[in-house]
Amino acid sequence: MGNTTLGNSRHVQVLGNEVSFWLDFKRPVTILDCTVGYGGHAELLLDRSDRATRLVGLDRDSQAIAFSQERLVRFAERVALRKGNYRDLKRHLADMGIVKVEGVLFDFGVSSPQLDDPARGFSFQQDGPLDMRMDQTTGPTAAVLVNSVREDELADIIFQYGEERYSRRIARAIVRERERRPIETTSALASVIAGAVPSVYRHGRIHCATRTFQALRIAVNSELECMEPALRDAADILAPGGRICAISFHSLEDRIVKHTFRSLAQGAEARLSLLTKKPILSSEQECEVNPRARSAKLRVAERASEEMTL
Repeated sequence: MGNTTLGNSRHVQVLGNEVSFWLDFKRPVTILDCTVGYGGHAELLLDRSDRATRLVGLDRDSQAIAFSQERLVRFAERVALRKGNYRDLKRHLADMGIVKVEGVLFDFGVSSPQLDDPARGFSFQQDGPLDMRMDQTTGPTAAVLVNSVREDELADIIFQYGEERYSRRIARAIVRERERRPIETTSALASVIAGAVPSVYRHGRIHCATRTFQALRIAVNSELECMEPALRDAADILAPGGRICAISFHSLEDRIVKHTFRSLAQGAEARLSLLTKKPILSSEQECEVNPRARSAKLRVAERASEEMTL
């Protein structure tokens, strides 16, 4: 990734102080950043940890990996970055000869540089191709989904993944529009959505296209389906006393994190203990600097000692 992009869309991590607090082990450890993205958390963790601590970073976005390689170059051999999906975290660690780690971080959702790049198609704020893939080398785009999925299935996607009350009206409008011409850009889709919802909804607190765009992004990237298996795999590869930090940005993500952690902390073979009974939220000071931090929620769990699981 070129320097222009680096300069124009500097990624600011959310809940950085809180994550570094929970993943500060005061000794050399290995940390797995399952969503290394643009390297904000990774840089902070490496700066604040023991100088012998190593960090493995995964991300399915090639641009993010390139950014992080440049951002984290000063840490040299302490960092290993790999392009890949966190659903395959066990395989990636095995390929590197790593059996256990002491810390795991998940930062779910989409990053600011992805949102701010119109070529990625995640946002309706600027016009761009309707892509929305986190890994642009594979899988169908949002345009393919919008222009091919049956109306009822499209309505279900928008309702389930976007929690959009006008999902059926929006799906119906999309199908009508694509019969006239393909919907290929973010502005074209946003315009169709605006025309489908009541006037009062178009002028609400959030943009009327927000929930639909979220739903399509989740569907394109199979985001929710990967979360629980990945969280369970992370618990498996945690060393005793190791911790998982999971940051979510909407209720669907937070619900999966909460229920998975709770499941892994219950029963005779419980593997985790919950360190945060309620999610940690961003401070007002952080939200003033980074408004997108307002929706972030952090939950933390710790791997039980071997004695406790016997």
